[in-house]
Amino acid sequence: MATSGARSSRLGGLGQWWGIIAAALLIAAWINKAAGPAIVATLSALVLIWSLFQAPVTCGAPVRGREDGCRNNATGLLMGCHIRQHRWQKLKMLILRRQVRTFCSGLFTDGKATLVTLAAIGSFLSGLVAFIPGAALS
Repeated sequence: MATSGARSSRLGGLGQWWGIIAAALLIAAWINKAAGPAIVATLSALVLIWSLFQAPVTCGAPVRGREDGCRNNATGLLMGCHIRQHRWQKLKMLILRRQVRTFCSGLFTDGKATLVTLAAIGSFLSGLVAFIPGAALS
């Protein structure tokens, strides 16, 4: 019996949500003082990578005739949807100086994007604080 569709992966559709588990482990690592800075930094990097490249969000790439952009499902804050032109368009917006404001305004457009953006910012700051001596509460 062959299975098809997007949810036929080995993890049964949970493959795109592994970042939530990494974020929960990151929070537990900060609460449990026994976890060292290497563990916190590793978990922070995993959550940041998930947020930027695999978290399920709305595409938001600029579309002619639509003020709010593309409404297709996308993977990560930097990646677009299944449309080839949108796939790297958001990353290009971040690189081009004139379009950075447009990219940044799309980070807080809906609840999913806001949550993933805050997870990315928090994990980035967590990774930085993990290696600054005396910055974390001991």
